[in-house]
Amino acid sequence: MHDLFYSVSGVRWQDVVDIGLNSYILFRLYVLFRGTNAFRVLVGMVLLWFFQRMAASVGLIVTSWAAQGIIAAAAIIIVVVFRNEIHSVLQTRKLKALLWGSPHKAVQTPPEVIASTVFELSRMRIGALIVLPGKEDVTEVVQDGVPWQGVLSREMLMSVFWPENPVHDGAVIIQADRIETVGVILPLSLQKDLPSHFGTRHRAALGMAETTDATVIVVSEENGSVHIAQNGGMRIIRRQEELAKALWDRPEVSAGIVGKNPKETLRLGAAAVVSVLFVTGVWFSFSRGLESLTTLEVPIEYMNRNAGVEILDTSLNAVRLHLAGSGTLIKSLQPEQVQVRIDLKNATVGDNTFIITPDDISLPPGVLLRKIEQPTIHVTLDVPMKKTLPIQVDWTGKLPRGLALTRVTIRPETTQVIGGSRILNKISTLYTEKVRLNNIEKSGILTASLVLTPASVRLAPGEPDSVTVVYEVKKR
Repeated sequence: MHDLFYSVSGVRWQDVVDIGLNSYILFRLYVLFRGTNAFRVLVGMVLLWFFQRMAASVGLIVTSWAAQGIIAAAAIIIVVVFRNEIHSVLQTRKLKALLWGSPHKAVQTPPEVIASTVFELSRMRIGALIVLPGKEDVTEVVQDGVPWQGVLSREMLMSVFWPENPVHDGAVIIQADRIETVGVILPLSLQKDLPSHFGTRHRAALGMAETTDATVIVVSEENGSVHIAQNGGMRIIRRQEELAKALWDRPEVSAGIVGKNPKETLRLGAAAVVSVLFVTGVWFSFSRGLESLTTLEVPIEYMNRNAGVEILDTSLNAVRLHLAGSGTLIKSLQPEQVQVRIDLKNATVGDNTFIITPDDISLPPGVLLRKIEQPTIHVTLDVPMKKTLPIQVDWTGKLPRGLALTRVTIRPETTQVIGGSRILNKISTLYTEKVRLNNIEKSGILTASLVLTPASVRLAPGEPDSVTVVYEVKKR
């Protein structure tokens, strides 16, 4: 739960855009390709990908490797084998049809019109062969045909199959609300076990259903029977309502009447939710699977210190942080992007103890905190004051034999320093840097810097940081 909280809290706006964009692309692929054979293979690839991830998580190395190879090969197979379906979906010239809506024209003529016309042809013993394409392109499997481009209606469909019409023996291809082509020759089925009463129209209908995802309606002119061929099979239709329902159940029809079909709206909504959940799961899988670790030493910043006090001492000046995140983020992480801030608003004069928590640490989005080394820090605060201290030279070593130091003058003799009252009360003299007596052979003048100890003590404004030392030496 702790890791999940930090994973969610570390999501960047770029990650939200990434998930949203890929979710929409996945949803559009569903809308464009659903009902096609290519879509079914894609679903199988997704299930295989889940299997591969599970195999990798439990350490099945060979199984995971084999699944990855199958997925890579399947991706190529989809492009090669189902190129006609992909071409049919992407052949639209309008970008809007790809990004929004359906690549197929909305169905404006209810299937009831086709169903009533078919059964009227059945009663009159007029043979008919009607092709309703799915999402696959059927132009590569049919032959001949006369372009018609007439608006679909009962009268138009009856006139095409009227026995006196020259094209009545061929098939009719219907796209949306228009009769697109008439007099079309369909591929015949090669099955040997078909019923003896099936004529050429039935074999053509079944051959078309075996070759493509089209729905084909055939009316026998001998006995008026109505059959429908779908998905490589054929069944008899005995009632007009049964045919209308079969036509309504076609995926491409439902896709064109979303506004009129509540079930289709619910189906698309569920597909959108599944797309978001799936892409989110993939994102978490990759972001967690490609996680990198790093350690940074970050300086500690102190905030909201009371103007009347100052920091005399701290137990830590920097803290080591163990961080995690994607490899790209960790590689581009700069130390200045990470900040550790301690709030001194409630601190008091004297010793204070603070525990560094994740709330005190500022991290770039997407970077997670794994561990804080030595999270406890001690801070000493004091009230600043000024104090005048005498200056003394810090001599070291010995004068050469036969010499004696007779007189030392320091200019200036005193200086004013600023520091915490607790510290300055313990200091009575300010010393210079060490001056070696070994190097002195005669009287002279030298400059020595002042040493401020501890580091919280500083010179008052305008005070020099060094003194002039005049010294005299004589022979013993």
